[in-house]
Amino acid sequence: MHITHVNLAKGFRGGERQTAILITELSKNKDISQQLVCRKDSPLRDHLSKVQNLKFIDANHQLCGHFSVKKTDIIHAHEAKAVHWAFLQHLLKKTPYILTRRVDTPIKKKLLNKLTYSNASRRIAISRLIKEIINEKGWGDADLIFSTKGDLAYDDDSSKLIRMQFKNKKLVGHIGALVDRHKGQKLIIESAHKLEKTHPHLHFLCLGEGRDQTELMKLSQQLNNISWLGFKDNIGDYINAFDYFIFPSRNEGLGSTLLDVIDAGVPIIASDAGGIPDIINGTTGISIPSNDPQALTEAIIKLDSDTKLQQELVSNAKKHLFEFSPQYCAQKYLEIYNITRKN
Repeated sequence: MHITHVNLAKGFRGGERQTAILITELSKNKDISQQLVCRKDSPLRDHLSKVQNLKFIDANHQLCGHFSVKKTDIIHAHEAKAVHWAFLQHLLKKTPYILTRRVDTPIKKKLLNKLTYSNASRRIAISRLIKEIINEKGWGDADLIFSTKGDLAYDDDSSKLIRMQFKNKKLVGHIGALVDRHKGQKLIIESAHKLEKTHPHLHFLCLGEGRDQTELMKLSQQLNNISWLGFKDNIGDYINAFDYFIFPSRNEGLGSTLLDVIDAGVPIIASDAGGIPDIINGTTGISIPSNDPQALTEAIIKLDSDTKLQQELVSNAKKHLFEFSPQYCAQKYLEIYNITRKN
């Protein structure tokens, strides 16, 4: 089978990570050859440089790269611009395409959106909420395939060194692009402010970069219990060093970072925004209302004071991981590829 993936994003965020995980897992099947249509400067090229039987095709926007695509049975569009690219390729060469939607924002009622969704052979949602959003449009039903954990590697010695930098502290971790309207880091700052004197043993570690970085650091510059560490390549080492993990997103397609945190055995507090309840539902982690700093603060206090609760949440969450494994995800997509190709 010849599969052409398309991801025209400039950076490397959750959607690109999921694209890389799927391509890597599919590469283990010797009967599959893959192409990736992406920007010349796409970080995906570095992340996938060692994958066997994968060819890269340059496309800095939706109109590029169409005549460089060799034989392909199916196109898989992984983000919005990629959907437009796949639709155009379908018009040019009649190649069937599927799309994966990863965001929980409403789909705008535009003619181009209607055409791209209704002409797709299959529409994939990564959470139940996104599936509802697609189905409500009436442009074709959606299938549900959850995003996957990344099987992140970590080094115990490196994690110990991280912990040594914050001696005698319980580390409350957060990972996400520093975009408050999406990830809710201002809520973390409010909690850190409330807990600085009452719970001095707690220290907040925030990983990630983004457009709100300067503002967030300025808002928290008087606090001694929060550190902004920027982007880290060894993210697994940090997750392994965390005592607790907080994810107070204001909106979220699914929140695949949570899967890696579960895999590492770290108890979680997360908002009920978007598709997060598919992962964190009260038994697999503490679920709090979105946009509620007081609820976040109270949940941190509750988790920190109850060792038995921590253990129960971790145990329940681990049992919930099977549907979120790379192997399961790749198998579900492969089933859809096969059905689409035969039709």
